[in-house]
Amino acid sequence: MANTQRWEIDPSHSGIYFSVRHLVIAKVRGQFTRWSGALEVPDGDFAKASVRVVIDASSIDTGVADRDAHLRSADFFDVERYPEVTFTAAGFHGRGDRGTVTGQLTIKGTTRDVVLDVERLGEATDPWGNHRAAFAAKTAIDRKDFGLAWNQVLETGGVMVGERVDLEIEIEAVRQAAEQAA
Repeated sequence: MANTQRWEIDPSHSGIYFSVRHLVIAKVRGQFTRWSGALEVPDGDFAKASVRVVIDASSIDTGVADRDAHLRSADFFDVERYPEVTFTAAGFHGRGDRGTVTGQLTIKGTTRDVVLDVERLGEATDPWGNHRAAFAAKTAIDRKDFGLAWNQVLETGGVMVGERVDLEIEIEAVRQAAEQAA
């Protein structure tokens, strides 16, 4: 029987960031500010770990209030009907500290498989005795695959918002104390 460790993602030392082309020539960057997640790690082997992350879609933040309000609207995330974005995955494929994780990303009620390039950055014990592990991940998605199709054609022939969204994730997770047997 596997001894499964639970690792809670520490949102104060982690982040979910994105960038998308604007007017074809520049990038807009942003992040989600409210989310939670955990890893379940059988026998301490991160290669066998599963992960679940739940993002509050209304916490999207690009630094521009009007743009953020538009992103929350039915044109994009439709947070009234779809308040959460979720990601679940199990298993790591690779060698050493680099590889991929394939998981299911659900945005606006649509679920698609995505592949993240993952790097395990290491483990450390903080000054309070908490054991931590850090990871970085990157992927790109087509926002239209998730029903985020709003756009505006420009006079010059381009579009206002690019279809490709680059995602960067920095995770620091804290191993939870083993539950006592009853």
